[in-house]
Amino acid sequence: RRRSPNAGLVVFWVKLRQRGYTRSVTGLYRILRKQGQMPVKPPNPKYIPKPYEQMLYPGQRVQIDVKFVPEACIVGEANGKKFYQYTAIDLVKAFKFPIECVQTDNGQEFTKRLGSSQKPTLTMFEKRLKELGIQHKLIRPYTPRHNGKVERSHRKDNEYFYATHKFYAFDDFAKQLKVHNQNYNKFPMRPLNWKAPID
Repeated sequence: RRRSPNAGLVVFWVKLRQRGYTRSVTGLYRILRKQGQMPVKPPNPKYIPKPYEQMLYPGQRVQIDVKFVPEACIVGEANGKKFYQYTAIDLVKAFKFPIECVQTDNGQEFTKRLGSSQKPTLTMFEKRLKELGIQHKLIRPYTPRHNGKVERSHRKDNEYFYATHKFYAFDDFAKQLKVHNQNYNKFPMRPLNWKAPID
């Protein structure tokens, strides 16, 4: 046991059996527990998050994500359909400054990197970025906080828009979302020194 302090019960039992041990695995468990020889599990190496990288100018990095429109908002003839809201904090058409880098999660709408294919092809999204000469930065898998600005925007959309609206068709949804975006972009914000994003 001194030579294999970290070996789990089954691994340890197999090693012993290879040397002629005949008791069952449960018998070994009872003996190890009685003698205080249970495996010492080493702690997992901790993930140390990188400090948040502040952007220095508009367009340096744009966060993008997809929001599933809540089913409760979809009524009438649109009932049973699925709507998606693509959110880009900064957008090619909406802003006059050039965009250098786009940051997304690893969703299949953005990349096939985590799919089953050995040689993943580019998504439509990646092809368009390539055409525009925009770098694509993927966040660490299962770490939505790395896309925190767009995640916060989705929370605000839930609070100020989806909680109070219903959509009877996709066109209706698109129109109402456009009005919501216009109103939101005209609203003064503390991080912007009480200026509206549109300013």
